[in-house]
Amino acid sequence: MATRAARTATSDDIWSDEELAEVRERLLHEIEELRADITRAEAQLASGDVSQGAGDDPADAGAKTYEREREIALTLNARDLLAQNERAIARVDAGTYGECESCHKPIGKERLRAFPRATLCVACKQREERR
Repeated sequence: MATRAARTATSDDIWSDEELAEVRERLLHEIEELRADITRAEAQLASGDVSQGAGDDPADAGAKTYEREREIALTLNARDLLAQNERAIARVDAGTYGECESCHKPIGKERLRAFPRATLCVACKQREERR
């Protein structure tokens, strides 16, 4: 199951079936963890129990509000990471994992080992960030 990017790739950029299986397993493991984190955080938010022991004084109320907003932000971030992981698995299944979505050249194994959800090569990512 080599990627389409292999047409312009060096041998260092071509993913073996075993490597893709490892990536897929890692992403699935992260998905399980993220789903558990999201479920826990949503339950905590629903119960209003983000910061225990906050009293009625303004400082405690402010701290409780800050903790609630922080937990909401972390939950939204976890949902975003979950979507990125699911998208990466879809690319593995489609045979396009490791191919830059912008220039269609290989992303590079080292970048993907460090950040398996990457959809852009370093050059395209830098160009995107400058905009």
